[in-house]
Amino acid sequence: MNTRNIYKLLFISSLLLMGCNDGEDDQIVNTVQEDLINTDYPEKKQEVIETWDAIEQSLRDGDIDKLISFHGYSPKFTEYKNGEAVNGAEANETFERNTFGALTEVVKFDTEDFKVSVYGDVANVTFQTDFHLKFGDNLVVINEQTTLLFVKTNDGWKIVHEHHSPWAQ
Repeated sequence: MNTRNIYKLLFISSLLLMGCNDGEDDQIVNTVQEDLINTDYPEKKQEVIETWDAIEQSLRDGDIDKLISFHGYSPKFTEYKNGEAVNGAEANETFERNTFGALTEVVKFDTEDFKVSVYGDVANVTFQTDFHLKFGDNLVVINEQTTLLFVKTNDGWKIVHEHHSPWAQ
């Protein structure tokens, strides 16, 4: 085979190879073109709402391990509350186990302006609380503004950030 035919064969082969792909390039382009801000994700939004309902139920049932399971604890986990410095996963889990482990009754678990905003596999949940919780004979009323950031994982939606601020009604 002469040199000219070898170049022709290489050229034709490269054209064929460029024309064949497994769709990865198309998938990347589609992902980049997806409007994460304006796209409505009703099924994912419903999943997040169901996760929130399950969180409430775990509190009502006194199932602290179930409550903890809704968190995506890792070095990335953060929590802000009471105007204090940021807490990480370990501090959050300790607080939730100690506090909600002592919970004896959920008297009222209301939210106002409950909003779920989904951005693909990330969801931002915001609301104001009107929680009335009993710890033994003591009734504690919690009125705060809350933001929970959820990430969709293979094990469902997990909280990866919490922010709690006082709510001046």
